[in-house]
Amino acid sequence: MSQQLYSNLAIFVLSLLVGFEVMSKIPATLQTPMMSGANAIHGVVVVGAFVVAAEANSWGFYILAFLCAFFAAVNVAGGYTVTDRMLGMFDRPRGGQAPAKSQSKDGGDQQ
Repeated sequence: MSQQLYSNLAIFVLSLLVGFEVMSKIPATLQTPMMSGANAIHGVVVVGAFVVAAEANSWGFYILAFLCAFFAAVNVAGGYTVTDRMLGMFDRPRGGQAPAKSQSKDGGDQQ
């Protein structure tokens, strides 16, 4: 194995440890908004898949490039879908209808 491979593996392992440490410090209530935004930003992975495809010189690399591009596109689309659903929870009801009044046990209206 070459020295560059060792240094790349060391950087990868250190980035995993830093990512785990950062993620463990985020409160559970902020995990969904943070992850949906992070998935949407991962469009850079698509660019990485294009770089792998440009460097491909065998069928194995072509298949790897296709899988990278596919999973990156699914990740980006999922990030936008989760973000859209999350932001949809904050929309007001459409139609301008007031909330229905509930009836109490004694027959009177409650508000």
